[in-house]
Amino acid sequence: MKKAVLTILLVLIADQALKIWVKTHLLIGEEIHILGNYFIIHFTENNGMAFGFQFGGQLGKLFLSVFRIVAVLGIGWYLLKLIKENTPTIVIITLSLIFAGAIGNIIDSICYGIIFNDSYNQIATFMPEQGYASLLHGRVVDMLYFPIIQGHFPSWFPLWASEEFIFFRPVFNLADAAITIGVFLILIFQKQFFTQTI
Repeated sequence: MKKAVLTILLVLIADQALKIWVKTHLLIGEEIHILGNYFIIHFTENNGMAFGFQFGGQLGKLFLSVFRIVAVLGIGWYLLKLIKENTPTIVIITLSLIFAGAIGNIIDSICYGIIFNDSYNQIATFMPEQGYASLLHGRVVDMLYFPIIQGHFPSWFPLWASEEFIFFRPVFNLADAAITIGVFLILIFQKQFFTQTI
């Protein structure tokens, strides 16, 4: 139980601290180059899923927020069940990472529209008189950008001849990273994971 709680708290504190710092210090689109052009803090917000994927306007945003809450409740229940069954640590840590990442992005969706004003053409302030959106319609703050390889496709390349490509293009946050690491751990330790959890 202690390892699960510690993992969840570490992810949530780091994720929210970085998001709040970015939100209250940068304008949308502003960048800080940490390692040249290989690691950039690039402030962006999205209405959708991990890595900036979108999902169907205001109604889609509401559906996604409610779905996230239901999914987190399910993951939380399952995590508690596994803890009570003395499931191996790797399984507990894996689910704790996914659980914490999901909560991290839910906090943005539920609260950020109310507790911050907009970041367009201004630095957002914490607890303004009026936020930029209603409950469950906040935007998720993303900032981690690793455009490791940049270049152009060769002129003979089908479909994208001579077009620019960037690897890795998505801008994400620590909550997304925790979810992704959790999923990779499930894939790596799937034999142990599924024999212990089924």
